[in-house]
Amino acid sequence: MQIIDNYNFAGKKAIVRVDFNVPLDKETLAVTDDTRIRGALPTIKKIISDGGSAILMSHLGRPKEGPEEKFSLKHIISTLSGHLGVDVKFVNDCISEEAIATKKALNPGEVLVLENLRFYKQENKDKQGMKDFAAKLAEGADVYVNDAFGTAHRAHASTAIIAEFFSEENKMFGFLINNELKSMDKVIKSTDKPKTAIMGGAKVSDKIQIISRLLPSIDNLVIGGGMTYTFIKAQGGQIGNSLCENDKLDLALDIIKKAKENNVKVYIPTDAVNADKFDAEANTDLSKTNETPDGWMGLDIGEDTIKTFSEVIASSKVVLWNGPMGVFEMDKFSKGTSAVAKALAKATSNGAFTLIGGGDSVAAINKNKLANDVSYVSTGGGAMLEYMEGKELPGIKAIRNQ
Repeated sequence: MQIIDNYNFAGKKAIVRVDFNVPLDKETLAVTDDTRIRGALPTIKKIISDGGSAILMSHLGRPKEGPEEKFSLKHIISTLSGHLGVDVKFVNDCISEEAIATKKALNPGEVLVLENLRFYKQENKDKQGMKDFAAKLAEGADVYVNDAFGTAHRAHASTAIIAEFFSEENKMFGFLINNELKSMDKVIKSTDKPKTAIMGGAKVSDKIQIISRLLPSIDNLVIGGGMTYTFIKAQGGQIGNSLCENDKLDLALDIIKKAKENNVKVYIPTDAVNADKFDAEANTDLSKTNETPDGWMGLDIGEDTIKTFSEVIASSKVVLWNGPMGVFEMDKFSKGTSAVAKALAKATSNGAFTLIGGGDSVAAINKNKLANDVSYVSTGGGAMLEYMEGKELPGIKAIRNQ
């Protein structure tokens, strides 16, 4: 497998799958969060500093029937140009004759962004047309680089099929994907102890695969978020109006049983901040998680739980965090999630390896301005979960397993 660090892009045209699926302001269509754009910069800079040219392709949003102005990648050009210090070119298609001619005419050091891949159904929905679409994307390029980890779990034309048109020595991962894989492998394979997995979010069913995969190798399993109450009810607790997957009570008990068999300590919230309705202005009260009054619902972890979870994190050498501790987008119910974020930053400064993954956990780290204070923040929620569950990601397989 080719390694980007060892590759010389001089005189080469590199087509790079990036993840520029970034949020845009509804009125101005300006980029409101450039995290994903910044994530691709090391790869793009390597290509152009070597004396190569970079052809960037991405999707943006979910256009339904062909081109839509609000999903055009032209809206990211000024942000990208500012970061790179070069005038980035743009072509308003990705496979037209003009697009192919523009690719072929690129000079060393130039950067071109192709229009939104998902303006064509052949990118991800029209299975028959995928190969022809991928061939047109590959035309005019000498080398293929996949640096879009957020879409690596999708078998799309630009993430998997296009790799077929390049020889083994002319296809590779970019720096971002390499860092993602290295960070996840470190959590999965590290023998450093104690190792802790923090799983939050609404549903046990969303996390069962990753929990099952990690149980044999972790020391602590920390549960938070809405799924707390499926575990509480399964053990006979009173949960009031709290969120609960009633058809997953046996699953929760099975996780506790398997954790015990693997000598894994399970930490479930013992106290909570409750609300009388799911609303930012709701009345709040405190209770033990297994004594939630009727008419109330748990929306954040309480002080005792924060203290316990922080102590577990502080004693850990490796920590994975996926999923918030409560409804953190409402300020009244954000304290527990923020406390976990701060505890992870502190543990990192004391030498722990901390991996943050999943949209809400990443948003919480960013909200607390701690992205630079943890070991790694993953850019791919679904892709990260699938990789750590042991599934083969098409975008990874296309390059890793020639």
